[in-house]
Amino acid sequence: MEVLSECLRSLLLCSVMVLCRSREVHMPSGPLYRVEGTSISIPCNVTGYEGPSTQNFEWFIYKPAAPDISISIVSTKDPAFAYAVFVPRVKSGDVSIHRVSGDSVELRVRRLLKEDSGVYECYTPTTDAKYLGSYSDKILLNVIPDALQVSTKSSPKGRLASLPPLQVTLTEGRELHLSCTAQTESDQHTHLSVSFGVTAPETPVGRQTLQDIVLVQRDFSVEPASPAYTERYLNGEIHAEKGDSATYKMLLSRAQPRDSGTYHCTAAEWIQDPDGNWQKINEKRSVLAEVNIQTIDSQLKVSAQPREIQVRSGDTVEIFCNVSMSVLPPPDVAFNVEWWVAFSPDSGGQLVAAMSTDGIVSLGTRYTGYDVGVRHISLEKLSPNPGSFRLRIYSAQPGDVGSYTCKVKAFVSYPSQKMEQVSSKVSQSVAVKMRTQDVMLNSYMFMDLPTLHRGDTATLFCNVTVDTVQPVHIAVSWWVELIEESPKETTGHFIASVNRQGVSEIGTHFSQRDMSMDKVGPETHRLRIYNIQFEDEGKYHCAVNAWIQYPDHSWYNAASVKSNSVTVYPYSQVKDLLLIPMVAGVASALFVGITVLSAVTCCYMRQLRKHKR
Repeated sequence: MEVLSECLRSLLLCSVMVLCRSREVHMPSGPLYRVEGTSISIPCNVTGYEGPSTQNFEWFIYKPAAPDISISIVSTKDPAFAYAVFVPRVKSGDVSIHRVSGDSVELRVRRLLKEDSGVYECYTPTTDAKYLGSYSDKILLNVIPDALQVSTKSSPKGRLASLPPLQVTLTEGRELHLSCTAQTESDQHTHLSVSFGVTAPETPVGRQTLQDIVLVQRDFSVEPASPAYTERYLNGEIHAEKGDSATYKMLLSRAQPRDSGTYHCTAAEWIQDPDGNWQKINEKRSVLAEVNIQTIDSQLKVSAQPREIQVRSGDTVEIFCNVSMSVLPPPDVAFNVEWWVAFSPDSGGQLVAAMSTDGIVSLGTRYTGYDVGVRHISLEKLSPNPGSFRLRIYSAQPGDVGSYTCKVKAFVSYPSQKMEQVSSKVSQSVAVKMRTQDVMLNSYMFMDLPTLHRGDTATLFCNVTVDTVQPVHIAVSWWVELIEESPKETTGHFIASVNRQGVSEIGTHFSQRDMSMDKVGPETHRLRIYNIQFEDEGKYHCAVNAWIQYPDHSWYNAASVKSNSVTVYPYSQVKDLLLIPMVAGVASALFVGITVLSAVTCCYMRQLRKHKR
């Protein structure tokens, strides 16, 4: 009994092993629906076989009109396997068999015909010791008519519009609107996806040169179609949607020069195979428009007027910067306007005033600060974009004479709050000339005493003469070049000053010294340095500036002059001279005394040692 049970178990195990090793041929689940004129690849593989690892495959078709008759298509083993109806297509490569691996192949048809509908069989000639399992598998393929239509609203339906494409010219920064119609009349349940793309100017139109921009998926979700447009899509510059009926729309909110090119609409038709996977069964493309994006730089013009203006000191200078474009500027373009002045042909320009894109006006550093006060300068916009900008310099000064130019920068604003400069233009110059009244200024420095001794008071006078009909304010400063310093140090030390408003200041080098400044006459200023010392020896001079104040309370340095130098040399006092011999005598006496004392002490100690012996 046990022997019988053991035999039954062995027989069952052998049967299972045989079943596990039986040949099986696998193809996808059907039926499949594909569009006439498109391509298809049908995979087939074999498992559980015996023999070599490279297996052969044969393909047959059973037409609906004769479902029991097999028609040979192609074989991996026999090049002459095909029936006459398939021979030309096999020779041309339209129908072929592609080996993926030793036990896997694909039947490939480059262009499906309507008569290619039928049941396809993949058969594997046996290499097994016994005839077990399945040696073929079948799938139904239905070739359906091409029902996909893609077009612009004004072009005929078809794969590519036969009419010349729409010509669109836009200015940089404006919106680009494009739309196309995509629909299918297929009897099967299919979905459409639509993408918008562009081919660069003067580039052959083709799938290899087409750069996809944005895609409306078959479930109507939208996503960027290539990494090159991802950032612009995420910033809100690119939109796409499915509109009413079969219309799809794309919007580029800020067109850029690089967006020039030929735009296309590509529609793909999708069907869900029995295995659950979505398969693209058709694709068509239509040319929408040839778009030319003109740069703002090519359209922007900047001019200034008048070409020359002559004013008198204290008048108002008024000049205009005119900004224009040959086309209406985009709404998201803003302008930055700056006025610059050059005081001579060889000098660099200095900023006078600037108006930012948000209308904030700022003055150049030359026109603010203590020296000049706060100049009354205005810059205002007189008309809508691009417009005219007026610069006014109130209470003009001789220092305002020069050549004025207007510099305009154009910026495009983006939804991400980014501003990108797209153009910069400079106007011709405006010459500002002035009839001035000269200010003649002179200064002379002298001392009240010809000689000074250490500890005396050094009194220095700066005599100032001014020849002008204008009211001026005088500022005086005192300087010294100390003798003890290196000859290379010729700039001198600032001692003290009295500014145009009568406020005095002491230099850091003399901050601990006792001194005073005052005005002792209509044209004379005095500096007194008390308790002068030997280290004060040097060459002293005064510097004078003549300032004119204008009605707007700004200041102008009308003239500057440096006086002659006066040498200050403190002599030693009499007691200083007497101290020298006295010090010398005391030193000599001390030396003699110490010498004598040392000799006496030495002799005494010698005698004392002898006495002890």
